[in-house]
Amino acid sequence: MAEKNMTIHKDTVPTGREELWANKNYLRPSVDIFETEEALTLVADMPGVDREHLDINLEKGILTLKGTAEPTGKGEKIFREFSLAGYYRQFQLSDLVDSAKTTAELKNGVLTLTMPKAEAAKPRRIEIRQ
Repeated sequence: MAEKNMTIHKDTVPTGREELWANKNYLRPSVDIFETEEALTLVADMPGVDREHLDINLEKGILTLKGTAEPTGKGEKIFREFSLAGYYRQFQLSDLVDSAKTTAELKNGVLTLTMPKAEAAKPRRIEIRQ
């Protein structure tokens, strides 16, 4: 059902503004998208990102997720093999999403966006007059 309300840019052929970001500098977080009659829910795996280093932007129908993982080690670095990359992902949303009511939750490196559908997009039953 998500194909109706959201366009997902394929990993093999980046399109739109996402082309501007080099794949070497950013990871594309794994995302699951669920649709109900009331809302779309996007779940993104972004380990190492905290709320201060996460930017969620919705502009002109483009949802952008950008996060930076910060090192957790304390003290002076004396040896380093582990490097952190940022996360970046974009989606084209349909006009059926009510962006003003969208909510976000980040817990244990998992981002959950709940995007309610606009009233015009919700199914409704039409009563028959007698």
